[in-house]
Amino acid sequence: MDIRQALVTVWETTGVSAFSVGQITMILIGCVLIFLAIRKQFEPLLLLPIGFGGILANVPLSGITETTRLVLNPETMEIVEEFGGFLGQIYGFGIASGLFPLLIFIGVGALTDFGPLIANPRTALLGAAAQFGIFSTLIGAVMLSKYAGFNFSVSDAAAIGIIGGADGPTAIFLASRLSPRLLGPIAVAAYSYMALVPIIQPPVMRLFTSKEERRIKMQQLRPVSKTERILFPLVVVGICVLLLPSATPLIGALMFGNLIKECGVTDRIAKAAQNELINLVTILLGLAVGAQLRADQFLQVETLAIVVLGLVAFTLGTASGLLLAKFMNLFLKQKLNPLIGAAGVSAVPMAARVANKVGKEENPDNYLLMHAMGPNVAGVIGSAVAAGILLAIVPLIV
Repeated sequence: MDIRQALVTVWETTGVSAFSVGQITMILIGCVLIFLAIRKQFEPLLLLPIGFGGILANVPLSGITETTRLVLNPETMEIVEEFGGFLGQIYGFGIASGLFPLLIFIGVGALTDFGPLIANPRTALLGAAAQFGIFSTLIGAVMLSKYAGFNFSVSDAAAIGIIGGADGPTAIFLASRLSPRLLGPIAVAAYSYMALVPIIQPPVMRLFTSKEERRIKMQQLRPVSKTERILFPLVVVGICVLLLPSATPLIGALMFGNLIKECGVTDRIAKAAQNELINLVTILLGLAVGAQLRADQFLQVETLAIVVLGLVAFTLGTASGLLLAKFMNLFLKQKLNPLIGAAGVSAVPMAARVANKVGKEENPDNYLLMHAMGPNVAGVIGSAVAAGILLAIVPLIV
């Protein structure tokens, strides 16, 4: 081999020679996500690893996203396991299997206070109403496929619709089961809208409520006993097992995490779930989701449609919670501030904080945070129930 051929060989092994326009574009998108995480502090714990994972996934010739596979050795005719790349192994172990979202839910349960929901059970209706966006967007995705030429199956539509719940782990869990090919854009859309709650929700709140409604003050919540707090996760799991077994993985993980927090005798594992477990899994989950932001998968018209449908789902979910709260006020003596209905989406506790902020803008003495936490945590349960319904029904339709 002469010097020229050697130089050509060396050049062909460099990343510079193999970069495509799509890969460069996706690397820039990854940088934008990192910028939003650091400068704007939009869900930094997730957008930063997702953005960095997206950069790594688009490095050519690295094989970093290759998954582990079984191949046949032609000489010995034995099955040989070929390990994939760094991100590919994380994805296969934690995302494709659905393990990481469940571990996240254990941590979320250990961090969640269901007291406001127990103290005011009717706010569960607001959390349920916010799931309207999921099912309406499912229908919208099916219509796009039928009349606009998009290639969305019913399974794809169901996975896209779950974005409306603003619950990243649930969106990942459902997409990994029903539509693995769309996991990347669905996950990014879900976490992006979770991060953009302070920007998206206030205009919707003001559109569907009057100043007088936003000024409504609510009475202080009653104290919740320790017995109630312990019984709550057990009762919820029992109802789930009896009525919707397909939602048991998500609901069970969430309620287990909450039980170890509330029982008072497992502080060590409760703290581990709140800190070490959820932090480690968040790192790995973010990187694995970012691994799906490969140019060949992400830069498609379908991706833009998913982002738009996700925004529609999230907006409808917010509006549904507001409108149901207004409707309930027609029959209630002690009025609800409709703003807490917007917290029915599952972005905990961001949506509750936004409801409190908008309420204080109209009335500085209005403290809605704890009231909004009721529908907020109900929304977490509601999105998991919606995912269970879709997991049970969609395979029958398909």
